[in-house]
Amino acid sequence: MTLHVSQTRGCSYANNDESTENVVFHRNQTSFGYGNNEIYVEDDEEEEEIGEGNANTPLIFNSEEDGDFPKARTVFGFMGFLGFAVVYAMRVNLSVAIVAMVNQSAIPHVNISTTIDETCSADNKKNMTILTEGEFAWDESTQGLVLGSFFYGYVLTQVPGGRVAEIVGGKLIYGYGVLFTAIFTILTPIAAYWNLTFLIIVRVLEGMGEGVTYPAMHAMLAYWIPPLERNKFAAIVYAGSNIGTVISLPLSGWLCSLKFLGGWPLSFYLFGALGLIWFIFWMFLVYDKPSMHPRISSKERIYIENSMHLLRLPGRRFSNIDTITHVPTHSIPWCSILTSTPLWAILITQCGQSWAFYTQLTELPTYMSNILHYDIESNALLNAVPYLTSWIMGIACSALADWMLRKRYISLLNSYKLWNSIASIVPSLGLIGIGYVGCSWEWVTFMLAGVGSFAGAIYAGNQMNHISLSPRYAGTMYGITNSAANICGFLAPYIIGLIINHNETLPQWHIVFLLAAYLNIGGNVIYLLFASAEEQKWSICQSERERERERSANNREEIQT
Repeated sequence: MTLHVSQTRGCSYANNDESTENVVFHRNQTSFGYGNNEIYVEDDEEEEEIGEGNANTPLIFNSEEDGDFPKARTVFGFMGFLGFAVVYAMRVNLSVAIVAMVNQSAIPHVNISTTIDETCSADNKKNMTILTEGEFAWDESTQGLVLGSFFYGYVLTQVPGGRVAEIVGGKLIYGYGVLFTAIFTILTPIAAYWNLTFLIIVRVLEGMGEGVTYPAMHAMLAYWIPPLERNKFAAIVYAGSNIGTVISLPLSGWLCSLKFLGGWPLSFYLFGALGLIWFIFWMFLVYDKPSMHPRISSKERIYIENSMHLLRLPGRRFSNIDTITHVPTHSIPWCSILTSTPLWAILITQCGQSWAFYTQLTELPTYMSNILHYDIESNALLNAVPYLTSWIMGIACSALADWMLRKRYISLLNSYKLWNSIASIVPSLGLIGIGYVGCSWEWVTFMLAGVGSFAGAIYAGNQMNHISLSPRYAGTMYGITNSAANICGFLAPYIIGLIINHNETLPQWHIVFLLAAYLNIGGNVIYLLFASAEEQKWSICQSERERERERSANNREEIQT
């Protein structure tokens, strides 16, 4: 059959050039290269006229392209989801364990009698523990250093991880990142008992292992997932971080309450072992790209690869997507990337969102324990609830975002801005609200789990924006922005430690929450002003230069032979 589609020229997913051309699809063929305005897709159906589309319209509509189950990209997504669940479980367990590790009675505290109106009464909470009797006399600044040391390593490997994933493929980079994280997680209790310096070194190395995971996954998504499936798919994969947090926080709290092996070390041993087991399955089930997968159906592979072709640069001659997957190291346009205004807009809003996220992730357990007087098990359970609601909301928002794009109710750029604003502003209002609800744990829970759940909209916000700017360098670009954003992972605990400074009172914590909210909202304002959803000229030109070099090299080889 012949399938006629009228579409916008140069539709780099969001290009508004108004000139158009007709593109003819020939089914009953097996090739799928783009050339002379003809695309060949394997099928035996009759001719059909489907009408007009635009830059945001999927040119291959059938998401059920074959009956195989599970599909290769489904397995890839599920394993990526489990990988993020495991690494986040290994990352956040220290936030709970440190409450049991620290000997609060050995730390200088402000005289409670002078601030009785600025703290919560311990009488309104059952099973509370005001001061824990742990093994380490670490004050707030030292605790902030221990909690933040992970991120010193985490930011170091973001850009190298993304770049190497683009060159050699994301499978090994993502897999070994989880593996190394698991190994150093298991070593964490040993390091803590040895001395503080060794513990910080181990946490830095653990962070270096986990630092490659996000940019490596971003590089793989650019080649595995059709563009109009990415919001929902990425929300499911990256939401593994929420599920890992939901599982890790209460489970770590329960393990810390046990006497076996000292209690708190169990959370590091358990989640580290799960990381080792996950690595084995990942290496056998996942591949860098569809063309390398030995069990993918031909129809699924053609569906994925043609979706990539059709939604990038109609009107230009394309080599197969697999021929441009691995790029020579010297060819990356560093100057253009580092001076890209839209990329800086993503970076700034991610920094604001990360500050708010890490304030909640690393410091809220301490707030619950020292201000609201929650025992460690109740503390961990309450802190897990916001990540569960954020996971649910993230998938819902991403599905709605994809649906709005398919129906052409909103442009891609406005979709990014809308959902990024929701992910930044609404949770910030929740953080501000915590400061005004005081000691009411019911309202604190509502602010975190209800209002704060809208942080899940980030997956339909700026998270996929890198791929729109440059599918070719998505891993490197995500590494740059995520590296900058996660500097907040060690800055936030350190600054918060300075703000609190042995003064565990509600007014001091109000300052902490207000700071996080203002940074988050301010970053979103910058994103609204300077964000873009068009593939950048330097990315397009670089792709053309690479293909020209490939053709020249092939011609030289033919002449020599």
